[in-house]
Amino acid sequence: MDRRDFLWRSGGGLGGIALASLLGGDGLLAADATGGLKIRPDGGLHHAPRAKRVVQLFMAGGASHVDLFDYKPELVKRHGQPSSFGEKVETFQDGLGPWLRPIWDFKPYGATGKMLSDVVAPLGSVVDDIAFIHNMVGKTGVHSQGTLLQTTGFNRPGFPSMGSWVSYGLGRMSDDLPAFVVLPDPRGLASNGSKNWDAAFLPSQCQGTVVNPSAKRPIADLFPDERVAFAGRAADAAGVAALNRLNRAHVAAHPGDGRLEGRIQSYELAARMQLAAPEALDLSKEPAEVLKLYGLDHVPSSFPKEINAEEETIVFSRRCLVARRLLERGVRFVQIWSGNDNGFPRRNWDSHEDVGRDHGPLALGMARGASALIQDLKRTGLLDDTIVLWTTEFGRMPSSQGGKGRDHNPHCFTSWLVGGGVKPGVSYGPSDETGFKPADRDHPTEVYDLHATILHLLGIDHTRLTVRHDGVDRRLTDVHGHVIPDIMA
Repeated sequence: MDRRDFLWRSGGGLGGIALASLLGGDGLLAADATGGLKIRPDGGLHHAPRAKRVVQLFMAGGASHVDLFDYKPELVKRHGQPSSFGEKVETFQDGLGPWLRPIWDFKPYGATGKMLSDVVAPLGSVVDDIAFIHNMVGKTGVHSQGTLLQTTGFNRPGFPSMGSWVSYGLGRMSDDLPAFVVLPDPRGLASNGSKNWDAAFLPSQCQGTVVNPSAKRPIADLFPDERVAFAGRAADAAGVAALNRLNRAHVAAHPGDGRLEGRIQSYELAARMQLAAPEALDLSKEPAEVLKLYGLDHVPSSFPKEINAEEETIVFSRRCLVARRLLERGVRFVQIWSGNDNGFPRRNWDSHEDVGRDHGPLALGMARGASALIQDLKRTGLLDDTIVLWTTEFGRMPSSQGGKGRDHNPHCFTSWLVGGGVKPGVSYGPSDETGFKPADRDHPTEVYDLHATILHLLGIDHTRLTVRHDGVDRRLTDVHGHVIPDIMA
């Protein structure tokens, strides 16, 4: 037994509690592979952090970079001409029709003169804070694999989400709320469903907690069903207490079982969330000017059946405002999804048939909500140590599909960041003249580089945040990844 184990077990655990309190106050604790606590061998973070929190905005379905952020005058010149890429091109469907100009006009915004599409014009007010990466590349044009690659760093299931890695490495900042919260699109989940925020082989308490702010029950199973007479608050509390007694007895008989310890911690956190979560999700306490900023000052009771900008603004902005409230209450990683899995009429970014019809309302709503979130984080002082990441699984082709749509393009797309430690007002890694591939094909930006940079800004060396699993030291960036100094302040 080493000194730490002795302190932890002595005095009925009181020594360990005192030790945990002292070390936790200094930020020296994080979850280990058994779901307990460990002391980081280097005495803390790997280097001084620039950020404490992350918000990931994920556009499910494949947002078109050439119609939103990556202006290509050459497409305007070539519009309607037969597309010729000078090489063999594999498409997901039959997306090699004539060149298609940007669906919306582009204009310069901010002191930097960054060209943005009219459909994302609300981002013009914060464009000088944003770092755009235009040479992102993926590995596949398949939605499920492309989405997993961006969320977990692997294009197959069974690996932890970036949010889970951040939760594992840095731990919770709040005793009453989870470290990692997911705000899915209320119309349904994206490709892979909950695998996008799964903890996989990390402790189970590191997985994302799903919250649906617009639902009658935003957090499933947080409260007992009042329709069942015997399942009141008192009975629920008694049941949790009984489970904890049984679980603690089992843990004592089976030391080192991280799954059960994680389950116990989940029960205990859920009990505390019953008090903290309703307050965090209550938007009625927000000032009128903040609700107006997000476009939530006038919310109609119903919306048309057709996809429309007003509904998309309210749906996306509501989750952005909830995200800010969660961040300021100690949540460390928030994932916001726009778009559900394939369905018709489309409520996602997979615009094979008509980019204008599908992207238009989604992009306007996203731009309004994201702009408001950035301004709100800046207003509250949270932007200084919060990273906002906008991404999607891949881009879309510069050629047309069926006249008005675009096929998948994993060869090049755009992501952007803003906030803690991010260099403002830069455009990094240009794409080629049509937006088909990076201009410098030998030096693209991959998701590993993006993840490595975010971890670096959080004070973590991505090569040193590892967990031994199945005989391999696994990490978020696999065996790849380079920090991108050109997008760091």
